[in-house]
Amino acid sequence: MAMNEMSNQKAHTFRRFKEGETAADWDLEEKIFQADHSYKCPTYVHKTPPCQGSCPSGHEIRGWLAIARGMDKPPVEDMPWQEYAFQRMAAANPFPATMGRVCPAPCEAGCNRNEVDDYVGINAVEQYVGDWANENGVKLPEAGADTGKKVAIVGGGPAGLSAAYFLRLDGHAVTIFEAHEELGGMMRYGIPGYRTPRSMLDTEIGRIIDLGVEVRTGTRVGTDVTVEELEANYDAIYWAMGAQNGRPLPIPGWEGTDNCINGIEFLDAFNQGYVLGTAQKVVVVGGGDTSVDVASVARRLGHITQVRQPEHPDGTLIDFTGHDVASSLTREGMKATLTSLFPVEQMTAAEREREDAMREGIEIKGGVMPLEVIKGEDGKAIALRMCECDMDGMTPVPREGTEFEIECDIIIAAIGQMGNFDGLEELDGGRGFIDAGATYQVKGRDKHFAGGDIIRPHLLTTAIGHGRVGADVISDYLDDGDIHRRPKVDVHHFNLLRELHQRGKDPAEYDHQQKRGTSSADWAIHNYEDRSASQIIPHDELFKGHFEFVPREQRKEVHIEGDEVLGNFEERIIGLTEEQARTEGERCMSCGMCFECDNCVIYCPQDAVHRVKKADRTVGRYVYTDYNACVGCHICMDVCPTGYIKMGLGE
Repeated sequence: MAMNEMSNQKAHTFRRFKEGETAADWDLEEKIFQADHSYKCPTYVHKTPPCQGSCPSGHEIRGWLAIARGMDKPPVEDMPWQEYAFQRMAAANPFPATMGRVCPAPCEAGCNRNEVDDYVGINAVEQYVGDWANENGVKLPEAGADTGKKVAIVGGGPAGLSAAYFLRLDGHAVTIFEAHEELGGMMRYGIPGYRTPRSMLDTEIGRIIDLGVEVRTGTRVGTDVTVEELEANYDAIYWAMGAQNGRPLPIPGWEGTDNCINGIEFLDAFNQGYVLGTAQKVVVVGGGDTSVDVASVARRLGHITQVRQPEHPDGTLIDFTGHDVASSLTREGMKATLTSLFPVEQMTAAEREREDAMREGIEIKGGVMPLEVIKGEDGKAIALRMCECDMDGMTPVPREGTEFEIECDIIIAAIGQMGNFDGLEELDGGRGFIDAGATYQVKGRDKHFAGGDIIRPHLLTTAIGHGRVGADVISDYLDDGDIHRRPKVDVHHFNLLRELHQRGKDPAEYDHQQKRGTSSADWAIHNYEDRSASQIIPHDELFKGHFEFVPREQRKEVHIEGDEVLGNFEERIIGLTEEQARTEGERCMSCGMCFECDNCVIYCPQDAVHRVKKADRTVGRYVYTDYNACVGCHICMDVCPTGYIKMGLGE
């Protein structure tokens, strides 16, 4: 590869040998001859890959990347691989098209491939599969058999919708109570449509509702429906109401000032289609993803001169989307400034979003803290007084003599969120959140559970994961009242028995007769151990020398600069092609699971490792060991790229 082609690629970070070396630093011959003194033989140990362990929704990422690469074939003839991959995704997260666009991808930060060249483009493959499923009308699995139990879900955002989906798979009747007129929560009302296209969102939400979920929109629990009514009519209640109230700036001059608002109000109004007068000079105080969205939307809206929502001739308000409103207004050049307590490179907002914001003309000031709102004679804010600061943990320490002012027509605070407990004061566990335990059960309330931002504001994918786990916990509760302890690695795991079942290769029924050894029995899964619920496999358990440098397939993005951003609400990300998605699947190192490379078969000096008969193979069941020939040299373990082979005690 030419140097100019590599200029945008991450530099190599791993080499099997140093420059000039030609041999390994171990003596394989001595290892072989000493091996028969060992009573250890290879066993196949499944562990959770770090991408999956890093994913708050618990995606079985390695599993659907194996499908993309063509290793794991669909169990049904003529099923497209994309449909099979979608089903594997939806087993943990029913919003792949949405999350493939907006999730900041902690899975990619945790990817072991970072130790070789560059992470696998997990988000990009997720978006490709999600978009393919939307375009081809792929459905979710059918609801489970009716249990006769009813669950009320308060809030139709990512946590509530996720919980509704998994509860319907378990066969429970579900009713969602949503205060807004449409479902989606922060996916719809907190993120602008150029990041989460509304038609895409409607499709992914519609799949869940089609499972038989009852929906009551425009209904606020605590005002329109009481908690007592829910307790009387439902067997369990899941609180997923989100954190809809923004936190005010704790500085003099903020309270009661008309043109000082919070970011949640701003985005909610924009996404509902209200006309916003953002003026020509906007200051956004924050540093996280929400603050970047606020600044980007304000920048796109420009200087809005229309001051009220348009009406029909009969006086009723026109129901514009945020995009329609934006495109119907007069805009002039405007200036948006985003400030952060942390330096720019340490902001919690995703790096890509920061770079896009700066490219679009948003000025970002890092390492500064607000001191006071400066007001004019009319009582409105005209400037924000600030100073440079250093961070002591999460506490800003001002630098003396660095004070300055930023002129503004509006100040928007995006520094945090909390729940709205009007009419629900008894549920407030403190600081505007519900207090839930390790199993998401509301403390002191037997049939109440909670998840999403109302217990801890975080990522959308975190809320989706809360919904999945919450539904599992509620099913436990509705079954016999006993809630099982959650696993240490609480994600959606690969299950070898499930894999064997879908291929029609279930083990025979155990006759419960005690016998010596199981190596020839057909009622046992031989030579396999599943540690995925408790262990994540680190990169140093992999044979990384197996992997060559392969550039990551990167999604293209539409970059707009300066005043070109005014009024532009087109989607920025261009998805991968099928070929690119498959190439990224091939880059996955399949950490903790065999990916059928044949290294152990090829390098075994005793010819003790063999492929399983083709008719009996499944994912995780590709090779076996002849213990009569094995001498315990553990070369197979040394050359296993995925860390799937470990040495355990034999006879």
